[in-house]
Amino acid sequence: MKYYGADRVIEPKGALPATAWQVDNSGAVGSREIRIAVSLINLEITNFDQICSSCEYDEARIKAHILQIINQRGKLHNPYTKTGGLLFGTIEEASDDFPMGGMKVGDRIICMSPLTGIPIQLDSIESVDFQYGQISCSGYAICFESNQLVKWNGKTDLRYLLKLLDEEGNLLGVKSAFESKMVSKIAILSSDMVLLMIYAKMVRYHLGDNVSVAAVIDKAQAKKITKSEFDNVFSPLADEVHFVTMNRPVESFAAIAGDDSSKCADFVINLDDTEGSECVASLLVRDKGTICYMSFKNNYSEGSLVADSLGKEVSSYSTCGYESNVYEYALLLAETLTPHLKRLDNYYESRKLKPVSGAKKIRTQMAAQKIDDFIYSSPATADMIEKVLNIARYDCNVVIQGETGTGKEKVFNLIHHNSPRKGKPCIRINCATIPENLAESEFFGYEGGAFTGAQKDGKEGYFELADNGTLFLDEIGALSLTMQSKLLRVLQENTFYRLGGTEQIKTNVRVICANNVPLKKLVEEGRFREDLYYRLNICLIEVPPLRERVEDIRCLSAVFVKSYSKKYGIDRVFSPEAQQKLDEYYWPGNVRELENVVHRLYIAQKNDIIEADDVDEILNEDVYDKIMVNVKKRFRRDAQIDFTSLMEEQEKKIITYALQKEKTTRKAAEFLNLPQTTFVRKKNKYSI
Repeated sequence: MKYYGADRVIEPKGALPATAWQVDNSGAVGSREIRIAVSLINLEITNFDQICSSCEYDEARIKAHILQIINQRGKLHNPYTKTGGLLFGTIEEASDDFPMGGMKVGDRIICMSPLTGIPIQLDSIESVDFQYGQISCSGYAICFESNQLVKWNGKTDLRYLLKLLDEEGNLLGVKSAFESKMVSKIAILSSDMVLLMIYAKMVRYHLGDNVSVAAVIDKAQAKKITKSEFDNVFSPLADEVHFVTMNRPVESFAAIAGDDSSKCADFVINLDDTEGSECVASLLVRDKGTICYMSFKNNYSEGSLVADSLGKEVSSYSTCGYESNVYEYALLLAETLTPHLKRLDNYYESRKLKPVSGAKKIRTQMAAQKIDDFIYSSPATADMIEKVLNIARYDCNVVIQGETGTGKEKVFNLIHHNSPRKGKPCIRINCATIPENLAESEFFGYEGGAFTGAQKDGKEGYFELADNGTLFLDEIGALSLTMQSKLLRVLQENTFYRLGGTEQIKTNVRVICANNVPLKKLVEEGRFREDLYYRLNICLIEVPPLRERVEDIRCLSAVFVKSYSKKYGIDRVFSPEAQQKLDEYYWPGNVRELENVVHRLYIAQKNDIIEADDVDEILNEDVYDKIMVNVKKRFRRDAQIDFTSLMEEQEKKIITYALQKEKTTRKAAEFLNLPQTTFVRKKNKYSI
């Protein structure tokens, strides 16, 4: 069997490089290995979009995030999307037993095997190409004889070629599907202009003008290109274009076809991951027609259910995977596509637009969703839930980070209830409540008579109680460094001793921990062991604060007021103006504070409708407490007032409040109508 890099796997041992959590990316070439100097990487589309979305399309953050993934994993393998990409570079060195197949050191080659299974080390990332999802970089990769390596012809534009190769078997799969059927009209759903152009050109290349091609684009993309501009750029690849709102499929279909069934397509290619695109595709395809999805995850399963519910007999395909002759086909398409893609490039360049890939899921105006007891309707929370459910399947340690009151324990519940250990013991511990002198006996138990006051028969600790199950350590940052050291040893060796015991006890526990201060920050401050941090931080889940998921405020407040209505027997609701006030507040206490405020509003209200003034009164009361110094308890009639210290205390409180509310010094200074330099000087003065 061809060597596929098994010796490079670090964790977990015995896994394949493509699925391992960490691989050895050292640069020394081993047996049947080759080292490539990497200069260009095409990130797989879902990988690129997830990274861009999490970094808010900030180029510096994107570069840092990609380097962080590589530093942690030894490869460019996104743990959320489980995808990587393709690379281009120059052969630097090969082992004597590596089958070169006509290649030699110095040749420029493309590795078509996914980066999820290839050790890689990048020294720097020079630039990010948002239109093609590519990075110019410097570093090296280690490839194996099982990898598909091809020599670049030196002529074909690499941007276009790598983008085509990223589609791999999709292109040939779609081609095979539509060539085997009688097709007169094809609809292509995509918010990625480059992908839309690739597939439209492929259809035209094989079917010519005998087929009508309709492009269906989400309106979010329409902000970058108008219908007339689309016609100019895409002519003659598409006969018609429709800008729609994908997450309103009924409205979108009516805008495309109305009551005219002849507008339905024989063949639909769904390139879009936008929520609702599977419904638009199912509505748009004719009965006994065909839908091709670009991956199984690309709404394939939902689309099949939707088509069945519409009473349509639809052939559905999910095309993905590597095919041996895809390189020659990609070269052919790249040659015919080059003038069209250059026209698209010129369009974006002339308008100084920064195009972004369209596979990022656009979730606007979502209906309230509920998974277990986690209720949400914001895109930010939906993305987090998707990550949580993905991580839940893997039996690894997890760190959950988020401000106080964001719902970290509910996230833990989601992980546990959807994990392989569901139904097994689940022990929840708040580390901040454990006295330091009792921590060891609480975690590891003790033998009878181990210390004064110990139970005669001894006691099981948390690790014994959670054996074969899950241990949730909330506020883990509160543990002493000594206790952290003992916890690390258990996680490394999966064994421990009871306090006062001599028998080694084996344990099999999944540890999930949470903290309201980022553990990385505690590591930098010397308050948390770095080795323990990396042992725990196999996966990191950031729970966004409520102010960053405003859509959740509406559905959560509605749920809370409905719950109190049921509890107290009087139905109450928020007026639209009152709800707006709740939406605009910044919620430093997050969901816990929101629930408290809704409870207080319900009790204080005498009418059935909670009005905006009622909300203002309670919220402003809280704000007053946060920004005004309380002198009532320390003021006496005969006492002197220290004017300077009182004013300094008041100033410090206002500066602190503004910074907590706005998060950045620039925004906080604008909030207080101060120059930023003045605000920073005062912030530093009070060591805030």
